[in-house]
Amino acid sequence: QVHLVESGGGLVQPGGSLKLSCAASGIIFSRYTMGWYRQAPGKQREMVATITSGGGTNYADSVKGRFAISRDNAKNTVYLQMDSLKPEDTGVYYCNARGGLFSENNWGQGTQVTVSS
Repeated sequence: QVHLVESGGGLVQPGGSLKLSCAASGIIFSRYTMGWYRQAPGKQREMVATITSGGGTNYADSVKGRFAISRDNAKNTVYLQMDSLKPEDTGVYYCNARGGLFSENNWGQGTQVTVSS
């Protein structure tokens, strides 16, 4: 029922920019906290950015000032604008939706972001 589809990943040079999108279905989107998480090779998945139903945002220290999360409730879509990308930003980026009756977590399939010259 719940379906999250990421897009926008790819290969970019250090200092470059990329914008990820996540289209959600099967949820009342406007009521959910949305987020982006990433997993680098050999490392645990980590929170990158979240945005609440009220528009409040939270960022990992490593991406503050470089990344911006936003949401368009009319389009059931959450975005992650990534600027000044660094090689350490490389990883699989996953879209997350948290909410519902049991505050369950829902995950997308992930999209690869590679920052390399």
